[in-house]
Amino acid sequence: MGLFKKQLLSVIEWKDISNDILVYKFPMPAGQEIMNSSTLIVRESQTAVFVHKGEIADVFGPGTYKLATENIPFLTKMLSLSTAGESRIKAEVYFVNTKRFMGIKWGTKNPIMMRDVDFGNIRLRGFGTFAIKVNDPTAFMRECFGTTPIYRVADIASQYKSTLIQLLTDVIAESKLSALDLAANYNELGKKVENAAKAEFEPLGLKVSNFVIENLSLPEDVERMLDERTKMSVIGDQMGTYTQYKAANAMEESAKNPSGGGLAGLGVGLGAGVHMGDMFSEAVTGAKNKRRQVTIQCIKCGACIPGKSKFCPECGATQALSCPKCGEPISRGSKFCVNCGEQLTISEKVCPKCGKPLSASAKFCSDCGTKIK
Repeated sequence: MGLFKKQLLSVIEWKDISNDILVYKFPMPAGQEIMNSSTLIVRESQTAVFVHKGEIADVFGPGTYKLATENIPFLTKMLSLSTAGESRIKAEVYFVNTKRFMGIKWGTKNPIMMRDVDFGNIRLRGFGTFAIKVNDPTAFMRECFGTTPIYRVADIASQYKSTLIQLLTDVIAESKLSALDLAANYNELGKKVENAAKAEFEPLGLKVSNFVIENLSLPEDVERMLDERTKMSVIGDQMGTYTQYKAANAMEESAKNPSGGGLAGLGVGLGAGVHMGDMFSEAVTGAKNKRRQVTIQCIKCGACIPGKSKFCPECGATQALSCPKCGEPISRGSKFCVNCGEQLTISEKVCPKCGKPLSASAKFCSDCGTKIK
């Protein structure tokens, strides 16, 4: 009888000294069983779950319990036949850690695709942390936990990180924020992920909280383009400044190259910077010349009119010029008549009354007789 009593357990407890165990199965050494009137000790942030023949029989919160049939009716289903006055309990005991586990890391294995208003289709990578807690031990035991002796945080985190990243992808898409505005909304996006996680994790007896987005980054080529655009916005859009900027970059890259091709590389960089500046300057100058309209002065009323006009849009006078001596048509700016050699004025002197072209020395109009001042 003495040997048999040594094989029965009188105290059932778990002194948790770990930081990552979610479920701990109370060990039953060979030949040992729980006895009627044993003491069960459940500490704070713990829950004890009794399993009998594969089914959850009862759950105990923090406290100290005397396992007796008169106090706990379900024990009658677990008791075997008494042996020498000692009734043995046929059950397995699992301790579930109900504290909140903080700082669990998450990260995107593959980039998150999104459509951005500024850059079009881009890929995002991100990382951060979250917290998890067993909110319903019974549901957790049924849905997640198997029969392994120890179930750690890493085991469950590896299973549900992909679910959280999927929820984050949906939240970012629904927010319709540009990539440049995401950093200012990390806290709001994290709260939305927590709210969306309730529907996914509550049926499993889990609660996700403190979802923190530490960083969402763009691809390296897009970040380089942003850096270039930021630099240009700081230095301005003047062509001289742009050329100096490109030349300075070429000199810096050449200085970093200790090989013999440094001067050649510098020349190529300077040439490229100057050439780009020249091309841009020519494009701007061409656009300005295209926009500039050549105008002339009407020979009758003096209005400013397009250079190729045949008639004045103000007074209707013809803009064709002729020699005041022989009447031969002449072009604007001619100094002599090509027919008679009459000397003409560059200013194209005309009669202020009828608009007749006159010579520089004319004192009266040959058509209307108006005196020329």
